[in-house]
Amino acid sequence: MNELSKDSATRHEVGENGAGQRIDNYLTKLLKGVPKSHVYRILRSGQVRVNSGRVKPDYRLHEGDHLRLPPVRTAQRRQPREFAGAKPLELSILYEDDALLVVDKPAGMAVHGGSGIRQGIVEQLRRDRPQERFLELVHRLDRGTSGVLLLAKKRSALTALHEQLRSGRVRKFYVALVCGRWRNRKQDVRLPLTRHVLASGERRVSVKEDGMPSHTIFRLERSWRDFSLLEAELRTGRTHQIRVHLKHLGFPIAGDDKYGAFALNKALVKQGLRRMFLHACKVIIVHPRGEKMVFESPLPPELRHFVDRLSSSGQADAETL
Repeated sequence: MNELSKDSATRHEVGENGAGQRIDNYLTKLLKGVPKSHVYRILRSGQVRVNSGRVKPDYRLHEGDHLRLPPVRTAQRRQPREFAGAKPLELSILYEDDALLVVDKPAGMAVHGGSGIRQGIVEQLRRDRPQERFLELVHRLDRGTSGVLLLAKKRSALTALHEQLRSGRVRKFYVALVCGRWRNRKQDVRLPLTRHVLASGERRVSVKEDGMPSHTIFRLERSWRDFSLLEAELRTGRTHQIRVHLKHLGFPIAGDDKYGAFALNKALVKQGLRRMFLHACKVIIVHPRGEKMVFESPLPPELRHFVDRLSSSGQADAETL
């Protein structure tokens, strides 16, 4: 066991990044290694004081709050074997300032841990950047999707961007290669989505009348005999939204291992496509300081090469816009 404080209480002042957080969640992060059950015990017993008074676990902190913390002992945590001595995470940084970190996420990397994944991008970035007092995901990308990923370095920035996401002011664009000949230059798709769990425990999403409202705008960029290259603009941000909308319309994304044409995917691997062809190419936001910002990621080499291969394989372009 490793002592955080010995025999006397410690005092802690809440900074900007702690403002708005529930005190139970804040203490769980602050007192690393202390079981959450113990955090609740010292809160309910009044051993934790905020500005000299007792508070409940759901109390929302304010910047400048003064905490009195009792002596606690933390368990010494071992570094997971697979990450001991791990190299720093190699990501292309598209933009960074004191409020935001924008990275170009590669396909195959989860953005956060969970569901059998020990660490995702955000956990590894925290490990590689111990000087950062705050680092949280602004939004998420599927593990198989590459492209623009936003992280906040301040709680105020996270709150501001989440409000923009809720109000639909963040614009997110993707590039997808689908199986089949898409006909419309522009198509608004409004299909409600619902999440469910298969008998195997795997989570899936499907179109269902009483599901959550979901809106995607598709624009045709280029087409071949058997494939079409689309731009997809998300107007809502439901789980797997683009993938499920396209599957329901009969145009599964090439290489999609959940909702795709599985026999075709096997053939595509032999042709050089070893991942899902879905890339987050552009995100438009209003920076917390008030200016409009556009972040873009070019099509990764493996996807660009596959498009070039389509054009040179005898699949004459049906249309180029």
